[in-house]
Amino acid sequence: MLAAERRNLILEKLQEEKKVIVSELSQEFRVSEETIRRDLERLDKDGLAVKGYGGAVLKESTSLDMPFNVRKKNNPSGKQKIAKLVEGLIENGDHIILDPSTTAVFIAKALKRRQRLTVITNSIEVLLELSDTRDWNIISSGGSLREGYLALVGPRAIDGLSAYNVEKAVISCKGLDLEKGVTDGSELFSQAKQTMLRAARQRILAVDHTKFDKAAFSRICDVNDIHIVVTDEKPSARWLERFERSGIVCLYPEQ
Repeated sequence: MLAAERRNLILEKLQEEKKVIVSELSQEFRVSEETIRRDLERLDKDGLAVKGYGGAVLKESTSLDMPFNVRKKNNPSGKQKIAKLVEGLIENGDHIILDPSTTAVFIAKALKRRQRLTVITNSIEVLLELSDTRDWNIISSGGSLREGYLALVGPRAIDGLSAYNVEKAVISCKGLDLEKGVTDGSELFSQAKQTMLRAARQRILAVDHTKFDKAAFSRICDVNDIHIVVTDEKPSARWLERFERSGIVCLYPEQ
């Protein structure tokens, strides 16, 4: 097993259990305790964990971006619920943009029941997921590959996304706050998502309940810039009041 793969598995364990023990990891991965300590030191250096005596704890912060393969295992049932609701918003023949979020991969899978879609994305995972579709037009934004995130970003990605006008853009985020708006962990991702929103007539935010009342590092847009919010659980009364006051449609299961 490669060291990077082992660190991702340790991160997954940290996400689930919030802490790990060196001796237990050593037995689980069949490597020396010194090797595990080096893994934990690397995760600590990357700002993803806090190494302590005999183990480490998860460093929970909305300003940090976990690797894609770790994030995609968070709340899969919630993302499936969101994907089903988003599918109902997409019509045959639509031109849409999907961001490089893990939620977008679930949405891409759900949309395979639709016909003649044009999908523009900067997500490598979405491109792979839709590679077997027929009568669809799948367009990559181009750009520079962000290590560990399966996303294309940078000036070339912005240029590619800016070249199109679509009916709908579907984005996710790391934080949704009444005052600070829609936010993400990286300026590169925020810039790409801002471009996606500008290209669309209808702006859809697909966000699970864990992102509400949180603010990440980089601002994407104001809450009022979104037309539809799709989530996996009924939001609080103050959020529903804000959506109604702003003319934002909010969709959630069993509504």
